[in-house]
Amino acid sequence: MRQVKRVGVVGAGVMGRGIAYQSVIKGFEVLLYDARSSAVEDAVEQIARLMERERQKGRVDEQTARSGLENLKTAGDLAEFGECDFVIEAVTEDLAVKHDVFRRLDAVCPVDVVLATNTSAKSITEIAAAASRPERVVGMHFFNPVHRMELVEVVRGLESADWAVAATEELGRRLGKETIRVNERPGFATSRISALVGNEAFYMLMEGVASAEDIDKAIKLGLNYPMGPFELGDLVGWDTRLHVLEYLHETLGEKFRPCPLLVQYVRAGRLGRKVGRGVYEYDEQGRRIDKSRSC
Repeated sequence: MRQVKRVGVVGAGVMGRGIAYQSVIKGFEVLLYDARSSAVEDAVEQIARLMERERQKGRVDEQTARSGLENLKTAGDLAEFGECDFVIEAVTEDLAVKHDVFRRLDAVCPVDVVLATNTSAKSITEIAAAASRPERVVGMHFFNPVHRMELVEVVRGLESADWAVAATEELGRRLGKETIRVNERPGFATSRISALVGNEAFYMLMEGVASAEDIDKAIKLGLNYPMGPFELGDLVGWDTRLHVLEYLHETLGEKFRPCPLLVQYVRAGRLGRKVGRGVYEYDEQGRRIDKSRSC
């Protein structure tokens, strides 16, 4: 099994930069790429800010923070990923986009390098079809925020090789995560349940069962969830949640039909914290605005 020292991360959005952060604080070199150079620049700034916050809270020591930032490198093209020992794709949940990424990675990465996808619901087998060696493609599903969430789902596609699955589990452990092994089915083990909870919360909001705040409070205090479904959806992004639901509706049936109100929110651009407004509103630092206090 190849010794992993340098991890490539494709996609500098919320999940990509979270994976990059977790990798550098665990001692890996990271090569970060995004098709939009501005996204890479923003991700580097966000990672530096998170590093400083965690240092101030005592969760990361000064030496780890310094070496972590030194180990974070950026790439201008996927051709540079030929020097990576393991690659994690974290681009948008669009199969065509993922296929383009995996075709390009397959052409430049050595044959014993695992190409992992952070997809939260898409078929690993379909994604792997873009590679000439689909046996090295594995699902590696992280959760947001990556530095706080303990789980990584390792998802085996139809042609995922044992060595690739084992290498993915080993990297997950080295990143400080617990891993579970899942055989590919739409939504895997977690997104399938989370999508139902978030979608049902929107139906409840649409029906006037309770306010968003009270639904979140009910789920947190009554069911002991760490976050309410609206808080979580605002964090992940409702466009991402809608993509997942549409896929699950298509593959698993009617119970996953997206709530019309959720669809309206996405069409209105109320995507969540990343744009400043979802179910709740946020300031420029991503902190939730308490509307009750502003009245």
